[in-house]
Amino acid sequence: MEILEGIANKYREGEGNIISLLQDTQEAFGCITREAINYFSEELGIPPSRLYGVATFYAQFRLKPAGRHIITACCGTACHVRGAERIISGLQRELDITENEDTTPDREFTLEKVACLGTCSFAPVALIDGNVRGKANLDTIVKEIKKIKKDDREK
Repeated sequence: MEILEGIANKYREGEGNIISLLQDTQEAFGCITREAINYFSEELGIPPSRLYGVATFYAQFRLKPAGRHIITACCGTACHVRGAERIISGLQRELDITENEDTTPDREFTLEKVACLGTCSFAPVALIDGNVRGKANLDTIVKEIKKIKKDDREK
């Protein structure tokens, strides 16, 4: 509650905007929680629908916690034509993520699908923990995931 109060005060004092408010919240908690939405609604007089509207409009915001490792798969036209859906389906199987979920039950991996990463000449493209993997294929990405899992176990 103390963290939320600090974010709300920063918003009040700096004539902040909802995006900044949500960014600070996500940075503090890893996602935009229902508790935070309700708190800001009461404290700042912002309707919950407005907060949810902004949080769901921008891809940068999450309403559920993400995994420790983020895999971002491009679904743009160039990537789609070059097999992005096969890669995504294979990653869902490999990570045991259902189509309605994006994060593994152990919260180690999150698989995000985005409309475009802007790297069409390297299609299909995926990011693994922010590192670009161009001309990707399922085998190379699965190998990297297995390496990440192995490295994590050895830590």
